[in-house]
Amino acid sequence: MNEQQPHPIDVLRFYAENGVDIALDETAPNRLQEPVSVAAPTSVPTRELPKPFGAPPPAARPPIRAAAPAAPEAAIRQADELARNAKTLDELRAAIEGFEGCALKSTAMRTVFADGNPQARVMFVGEAPGYEEDKSGLPFVGRSGQLLDRMLASIGLDENSAYIANIVPWRPPGNRTPTPQESAICLPFVRKQIELVNPDVLVCLGGPSATTLLGMKDGITKTRGRWLSFNTGTREIRAMPTFHPAFLLRSPLQKRLAWRDFLAVKKALAGS
Repeated sequence: MNEQQPHPIDVLRFYAENGVDIALDETAPNRLQEPVSVAAPTSVPTRELPKPFGAPPPAARPPIRAAAPAAPEAAIRQADELARNAKTLDELRAAIEGFEGCALKSTAMRTVFADGNPQARVMFVGEAPGYEEDKSGLPFVGRSGQLLDRMLASIGLDENSAYIANIVPWRPPGNRTPTPQESAICLPFVRKQIELVNPDVLVCLGGPSATTLLGMKDGITKTRGRWLSFNTGTREIRAMPTFHPAFLLRSPLQKRLAWRDFLAVKKALAGS
């Protein structure tokens, strides 16, 4: 009677269960044999490459030292002083373009100041420029800007009846959200911008804008649609946080809530 041979899979499973996880050779090594000493390989002398005729010896390259950005406290004080001295939007733009206290400026292509009508009664403030905005130098010109245009048109507004800016005028790398430190450094500039435009209604687009300008601690989902107040130093402006258009592109079901907010803005403009 022939005994059935085990299947190779069963043999491998048996080895694995007993701790054999690698095959080294077909024959077992004799571990009692004296080890054979292996002579170290002789080093091959390397030939020095000839130097170019008349070439001076290479000089040591000095380390590259990037200019360190100003400390946050010093940068905030500098931004505050520049903003206070600006009497017009043109002066404020020039002050921002000459400001070196925010590291974002060194990675951005352009300073994105604002767009729209400075005499408008409503001002919209987002968080920071994106890729398309960085290329054009204007805020909200990408997909989120196209959605914002449609949202404005739905309540009878356009670029001639609205003024649009951002908390941070330079694009963060990778379109990331500005850090609290970056927002704090740029805050004096956008506060002065709001003061100079002096709108009747201020709309904060997104959580970072609402947190920076209105000091909101809760998320944008809880705070959107509420009427709050923004103090320019000379007057109180009605302010409302709502969703950022970029968020609405990712979460289209929330457009119905943003529609309510924009209707409230329309009603406020009609009644003021």
